[in-house]
Amino acid sequence: MSVSGTWRPIGIVAGWQTAASLCYYSVFAATPFIREAFGLSRALVGVLMTVLTLGYTLNLFPSGAAVDGFGEKPVMVGGLVALGAATAGVVAAPSYPVLLLAAFALGAAYAGSMPATNRAIVGAVADARRNLAMGIKQVGVTLGSAAASVVVTGIAAVAAWRAGFLLIAAVALVGTGAFALAYAGTGGTGRLERPDLGGLRANRAYLGLVSAGLFLGAALFTTVGYVVLYLTEAVGTTVGLAGIALAGAQVTGSAGRVVAGSLADRLSLPGSAARAPLAVLVGQTALAAALYAALALSTPPAPVAVALFLALGATILGLTGVYYSCLSALVDADDLGAATAGGQTALNAGALLAPPAFGWIADHLGYRASWGLLAAAALASIGLLLGVRRRV
Repeated sequence: MSVSGTWRPIGIVAGWQTAASLCYYSVFAATPFIREAFGLSRALVGVLMTVLTLGYTLNLFPSGAAVDGFGEKPVMVGGLVALGAATAGVVAAPSYPVLLLAAFALGAAYAGSMPATNRAIVGAVADARRNLAMGIKQVGVTLGSAAASVVVTGIAAVAAWRAGFLLIAAVALVGTGAFALAYAGTGGTGRLERPDLGGLRANRAYLGLVSAGLFLGAALFTTVGYVVLYLTEAVGTTVGLAGIALAGAQVTGSAGRVVAGSLADRLSLPGSAARAPLAVLVGQTALAAALYAALALSTPPAPVAVALFLALGATILGLTGVYYSCLSALVDADDLGAATAGGQTALNAGALLAPPAFGWIADHLGYRASWGLLAAAALASIGLLLGVRRRV
């Protein structure tokens, strides 16, 4: 395939990922409005994010099996339709319990995104460009999240916050048709089978990587979920500025994913395709740990706080591209859907417990102690990643 022929599917897949993430991350951007509308504590806001992540997590292995069996295109088309419908469902929730159900459905609809898009990249891109391509694809996550921040907080400033969700749902449904026409996709085995978890469990390097993903996910998703609340409550910014800061962190996260992927391709460490992305992943995580420690030591003024979150965007939000590049190098291509489901399950598992814990600590001990928790999580992941390095 020519270089120009390679970039076209990458662009289409990245566009799909942007639309999907626009739906999923709309809830994170709306936390101040949801808290006010339903009268929630910080901990109950964390429970909402946990339920959203739980829906995502429980549907990962079924989605990965569907991708391996039938290819990525059917999963991506059906998933985007479901995402649009679930986003609209958030608007209709009359009470907190119903809101939790809508959030669970939204998470479940998003579950096919990583297995499907990772398979699409591996099928379309040569090894020499795969780290960069994976980073560009992952930009769709941060770009969609940034767009959600701008849309939800921007529309809330002039109208009801629920109007932003309706606009996002409409974008998803229109995008489904455009994607279905533009993307060809790759085939699967033609049958739906249980993932070969035994083979994955025997892969010690893979197990070490997904174990690190548990702590990386705790830090990543909690950071995204509490940026707006922290800046408005602890630092004293306006909701508008906090929304811009979250969007800015997603933009620097996008840049971080592309730069990290390009750096991993250039390093090309001998002996294993996983070594270069793994080295970059360790470096990004170490920088993130230092930034969390800075937030734990003091509550900075608004300009410094915003700068710290922009830097966290480039590090903790910008590492998923090399995380998945490393994962794809550790497993066979035919098992990539299930392996991605395992990797994303690990990321999500950290996010299931960390946001409520972060909120509970903030309620009782203050935000500085909460950021200390995430610094510890980042350090724990570094120890596990160094163990993977010894095996590849």
